[in-house]
Amino acid sequence: MDFILKKKLKFYTKEFLKFFNITIIALGIIIAIILIKYKPMYKVSISGEEIGYVENKQALEETLKEEITENTSKTIEDIQLNDEPEYELKLVNRAEDTEDKTLVEELKEEVTVTYKYYEIAVQETVVEKVDTSEEAEELINEIKEQNNSEDIDLSIVEKYTQNEEEANTSDLEVAKANVQETVQTAIEEIEQQKEEEERWNALPSINGIKLAVTPIEGRITSRYGVRSSIRKSTHTGLDISAVQGTAIKVIADGTVTAASYNGSYGNLVKVDHGNGVETWYAHTSKMYVKKGDTVKAGDVIAAVGSTGNSTGPHLHLEIRVNGEHVNPQDYLYK
Repeated sequence: MDFILKKKLKFYTKEFLKFFNITIIALGIIIAIILIKYKPMYKVSISGEEIGYVENKQALEETLKEEITENTSKTIEDIQLNDEPEYELKLVNRAEDTEDKTLVEELKEEVTVTYKYYEIAVQETVVEKVDTSEEAEELINEIKEQNNSEDIDLSIVEKYTQNEEEANTSDLEVAKANVQETVQTAIEEIEQQKEEEERWNALPSINGIKLAVTPIEGRITSRYGVRSSIRKSTHTGLDISAVQGTAIKVIADGTVTAASYNGSYGNLVKVDHGNGVETWYAHTSKMYVKKGDTVKAGDVIAAVGSTGNSTGPHLHLEIRVNGEHVNPQDYLYK
């Protein structure tokens, strides 16, 4: 009995192996036929929408980055897909168009590119943009060699943008020329400012008030403190002879406190300059200001005349400090 059972088991095992081998061969044939007609591919989708097929998903993204990089002269800091592609492995008819370039063009619409560039600033004002830090350093060093001025501030600022036009930069030589021109202008402005400061510092002053302008040009006919038969006391100002109608300029910033006829002074303009300093302009033929007006040094406030107690066209100039007259020639017409 056992012998018969063992014989049957051996027979069935042999038959099973024969069937299994046939099945494996058949399955292999079927797979081979499938692979002849089809190939494994990744279906690529963006936001659920199919855009094509690709064999190697990593290669696709690398190709995308290379394509963007090769088609721009700008420095790219980062490339990011706005919506990550979804990949699904499928068997695709070998006749299906699976060219990566088609997918790359589709994906380029879904990309955000971050560009990097370098701004060159002169006195904290941006003048030029270049592509690399090496270019920026070269430019700065060359400009510093050409212009030995400690007053000029040259700086480099690393910038990032996703706006391609904003990342437009200049050729290095063009950038150098523009920065050099700006630096030269800045140097001239600084020198001019220094000259103005030196001139300002050299101006005479009373109680901190700078006397910036001489009111008129002319000949001094009567000095401060002299006595005369036409005056009851010593001269309280300085008389400067000039042609009738000559423009009279205010000697410092201030506020007009009077502009009217005043007895022996004739037409008199008074200007308060602050800190107790006041100037008077007498015997004028015309007054171009009125009480309360604000004036700046050099403004024309009146015209030379001979009104009041006067023997001819001239300006009587008085300078008063805290109400007391002082000698104008201690400050002007030296």
